[in-house]
Formats: sequence, structure tokens, C-alpha cells
Amino acid sequence: MAFRLAPTAASDGFRLEAHDTVGSTNALALDHARAGDPGKLWVVSKKQESGRGRRGRVWATPEGNLAATLLVVTNAELRLAATLGFVAGLALADALDAVVPKGRISIGLDGASQDKNRFELKWPNDVLASGAKLAGILLESAVLDGNRFAVAVGIGVNVVAYPKDLPYPATSLYALGAVCDAETLFLALSDAWSENARLWNDGRGLSAVRQRWLARAAGLGGQVAVRIDGNVVRGTFETIDEDCRFVIRDDRGSVLTIAAGDVHFGAVASARN
Repeated sequence: MAFRLAPTAASDGFRLEAHDTVGSTNALALDHARAGDPGKLWVVSKKQESGRGRRGRVWATPEGNLAATLLVVTNAELRLAATLGFVAGLALADALDAVVPKGRISIGLDGASQDKNRFELKWPNDVLASGAKLAGILLESAVLDGNRFAVAVGIGVNVVAYPKDLPYPATSLYALGAVCDAETLFLALSDAWSENARLWNDGRGLSAVRQRWLARAAGLGGQVAVRIDGNVVRGTFETIDEDCRFVIRDDRGSVLTIAAGDVHFGAVASARN
């Protein structure tokens, strides 16, 4: 099966550029923007040679996994454009629900199935299954002429394989027992993106996006540790605010709002060493 757009995505004016292998779908999308591409372009591949994660980390995409980047060209404030990562998380979670029917895999924090959410969203940019990382999202931007921004919304999904040498648990759809390939998942993703982007509405619908995201939030109400520039802040994950920043209440009862950091749950959050 070849990569293809959902009919809803095609009718909304999205376009598709598919590859067997690329260096980085994000880098390629931004190159297109600098060359004048108007946006609404999906760049997808089943293999990526030099993928990136947050903070310059390597993101491996071996053959059969999904690397997908949507190029968005917008006049919206960069602050609002940054919230497209939450749109991406919702779209991917919706797509996973569509291609992995309930009852086909057993996932949950204890290995048992959960009715609430089988796929959870971890602030700011991960999709989890059984508490393990299934997918990551990376936004990169470039300034264009005419006060416009190009935003590359990169989405990497462990479809058939996941890295083993990580400081946190990871998984893949194959490891979970799901029968799904990258092409099928992308088809559902392109459909789900159109729906969630209409909800976002150039940032005007951010409040609705926030509420949908919180309904899928991993760790909400539990203990968290957030690493910020080498320092660790611990407390209870209370919510995300109107700008989708992470809000925790520390042990002294103070409310802290965090714009960027690495979040850890459970035993790691409670450790004091």
C-alpha cells in the first residue's frame, strides 16, 4: 500500500509528498517553505536517516516506522503556532484509536486494558501506551517574508520497532500486538488532522483543544518531576493553562507554570536523589 491522503484532507487542500527514505522530514518541509511552498503539505517517509527529537536528541526511524511532517505557513503569532503540537497529539491519538480497534491490544498502566484512554498524551509532545513512549512530536519553525512563519509539525511513530537504549520505557504498535502499517496510520492521521485543525482554527479554538488534550492527559493529578535546565521541580500535575503551559503545585503549595522541560511520572518523580 502506498501513502495517500484521506479524502477529507485532499478536499481541504492538503498535498502529499511521499518518500521511501529521507534525511529528515522536518528539514525537507522547511526547505520547501523557504523555496516558496504555501504550506498544507505533508512530507512522509517509512525511514528517516537523520531524524531529530527535542533538544537536539536523535530520533530513530527505521524501515517501517512512520515519519510525517506537516508544513504549516501562517501569519498567526508564533506563541499560537507553538500550540500546533497539541493539535498534533490529539490528531495522532484519534488516528491510533481509528486504526487499532478496542480489544485488539491490551494496554494500561498495569498491563490491563483501560476504558478511559488507551493512548495518552504526555506534555508537551509524546503519545504513550502503557506508560511507554509510542510517538513523539517536534515543532520547528522558520521566519519567512511578509511576517509569516513556517512551522514543521513533525510526528514520529514507532510502528514496527522502538529503540531499546533509552532512559525511559518505549514501545511500538507491533510490540503491543497491533496489526497496522505506516501507510494505514498516516491515512487516518491525515483525516484526524483536518478535524482537529478545524477545531484549533488558527488559535481561536485553543480553549477547546486544551479541554480535549486534558481529557487524554497522562499523569493528571499525580506526582511529577520536571527537569528544567539541570534543575528538578517536583509536585502535583494540576493542569495546563490557557497557553498550554504545564502547571504543577509543589510540596509547599505554590503553583508553578512551566513553559519547557522534561516531565517524569511515578517513582522517578518521587525519587529525591
